[in-house]
Amino acid sequence: MSRPRILLTGGTGQVGWELARALAPVGEVLAPGRAALDLADADGVRRAFRDAAPALVVNAGAHTAVDRAEGEPELARALNAVAPGVLAGEAARAGVPMVHFSTDYVFDGSKGAPYVEDDPTRPLGVYGRTKREGEEAVAAAGGAHLVFRTSWVYGTRGHNFMLTMLRLAREREELRVVSDQVGAPTWSRMLAEATAAILAPFRTGAGWTIPPEKSGIYHLAARGETSWHGFAEAILAADPARQEQRCRRVVAIPSEEYPTPAPRPRYSVLATGRAERAFGVALPEWREQLALCLG
Repeated sequence: MSRPRILLTGGTGQVGWELARALAPVGEVLAPGRAALDLADADGVRRAFRDAAPALVVNAGAHTAVDRAEGEPELARALNAVAPGVLAGEAARAGVPMVHFSTDYVFDGSKGAPYVEDDPTRPLGVYGRTKREGEEAVAAAGGAHLVFRTSWVYGTRGHNFMLTMLRLAREREELRVVSDQVGAPTWSRMLAEATAAILAPFRTGAGWTIPPEKSGIYHLAARGETSWHGFAEAILAADPARQEQRCRRVVAIPSEEYPTPAPRPRYSVLATGRAERAFGVALPEWREQLALCLG
């Protein structure tokens, strides 16, 4: 008996790589590489969908280089807004559900308390704006969809804050890290496994059926909160090869001392109660996730 097909975009990225493994037990995961599926090519995206004839679309592909997006807004829009809309349109016409990943950077950070899904979005930069446009495009397509906003994603692959801190700690005696931006670091594997757990009850014989009342945006991120400085200290403390570190001090600095092309929200913690109530799934606290990742 053939298994239902899952079209996964961004399969070589931090989240996509983990999703390919988390979803493999329940479906045939098709994860075309960039050469086979260029998300900047809308017609190519349509062809890839029709060739795959999937029972589920999981879109983990995106332009995630926050600072670089400021200098290439059209590419960021093509990847983060246009491509999700095209995929969602194809999925809606085929009657199959879509999972899409978004970001805490759709918020401006001025609330000062955990953001709920219905809070007004006021992205500060190109990355956040185009990701918000992607959310809107997925919803506008009219098909069954789950949009998962997450935050401060890291893992053992690719380019991310955790790997950067581990590398720099072996090169420098002092690290200077921003302490006035607060969020919830989320391990890519936990995000993928939570996604698989959420989808499991909606599995039918031929694929997945998501009731209309479940469609919408959900926050799916680690519990708790910390600053980049606090995250850096925790990373170095949890490093299983601490004896290799040269770093002796992690100095807290304000954002003004580390200017970046793209402004960041000062507080972007996501309240995850809606997902917990709707699906009975909650990610562990951020320190627990970090310990598991580096354990």
